[in-house]
Amino acid sequence: MQTNIPQSILDTPQGKEANDILRSCVHCGFCSATCPTYQELGDELDGPRGRIYLIKDMLEGGEVTTETQQHLDRCLTCRACETTCPSGVEYAHLAEIGKAMVEEKVGRPLAQRLLRKALVKILPNRPLFAGLMRLGRLFRPVLPKSLQAKIPKAKKVGVYPRQEHLRKVLLIEGCVQPSMSPEIDVNTAQVLDKLGIQTLRVLQSQCCGAVENHLNAKAAGLKRVRTNIDIWLPYVELGVEAILSTASACALEIKEYAHLLKDDPEYAEKAKIISDKAKDLVEVLAEEDLSVLKLNTSKKIAFHAPCTLQHGQQLNGCVESLLKSVGYDLSPVMDAHLCCGSAGTYSVLQPELSQTLRDNKVQHLAAHQPDIIATANIGCLHHIQAGTDKPVQHWINLLNHV
Repeated sequence: MQTNIPQSILDTPQGKEANDILRSCVHCGFCSATCPTYQELGDELDGPRGRIYLIKDMLEGGEVTTETQQHLDRCLTCRACETTCPSGVEYAHLAEIGKAMVEEKVGRPLAQRLLRKALVKILPNRPLFAGLMRLGRLFRPVLPKSLQAKIPKAKKVGVYPRQEHLRKVLLIEGCVQPSMSPEIDVNTAQVLDKLGIQTLRVLQSQCCGAVENHLNAKAAGLKRVRTNIDIWLPYVELGVEAILSTASACALEIKEYAHLLKDDPEYAEKAKIISDKAKDLVEVLAEEDLSVLKLNTSKKIAFHAPCTLQHGQQLNGCVESLLKSVGYDLSPVMDAHLCCGSAGTYSVLQPELSQTLRDNKVQHLAAHQPDIIATANIGCLHHIQAGTDKPVQHWINLLNHV
């Protein structure tokens, strides 16, 4: 793709990166075939190729309107287009640059600004989110059903193992998962303990930074990333095998630290060390002998692969293979490459489109009457659960029972 971006923009790190990405695009349109919003809306500007043209036009000095903003807002950043693209276009990085530029040029109504600020303030703050979750559960019986569906009931949770092992991993518990589904990380630690791996934890709020980075609160997001790096580096020096997350979105974000801070002279190398150590849970367990886990695998499973797992981390099929290897019967899922509509804060900011995508996903997941729907990300889990009576669980739960 030919570009004509002013030198003043090309001289910035973001401008140079955007120009390089744009020039790698060959207009083929293969991305449209796997874009959930294009498939649903049928508008070229609600697909990757159309959004690329919008961003190119904006960088070249074209008019930027609320319509431009709307088309970019509708992007899930699911990266299905990247999986499909034969030219290796790094669309997600380009979209982040484009969204940030639109935010500077086009205002938002007061209600939208307040909602976005609330999400940035509440979600990454684990104590605040936990307090609001407790309050929500207290009043859950009198809340509208739409809100009840977003507030999971409290669950009985086991205890973290205390046995020490030579092999160690650092588990990043995140911001919302400890309040919404604390059993996920406990089950993870118990499974790893059975495999002779000790789970270390940082007992403090530790959002990966994704919420702020994806809602154009870049300064706050990068500050959080640097703080995380400073906290986690000593664990790397202690010899942990991996910086581990059970939420595929968080695992992806931590793997992106090297990219986020590539132009920071103080943190670029540190960020690369952290990104190189970051692993999704399935990457750790796929290397282990799971025969020691005495499992009852009689339940039929439908697995939803989150976009952050299959497109972001390029680990498509890994969880499915692992579950099959221990004896589970997995149902086929039509259009498994399409997003469920959760996409971080997307379900809050684009509720109608998000619900449509969720309903499509639930229909495909339930088509073969599974006993359980499993997934690998906290957002997908609760988003899908709000649309079905089938139990939805993190896949690690399937490895920690008899």
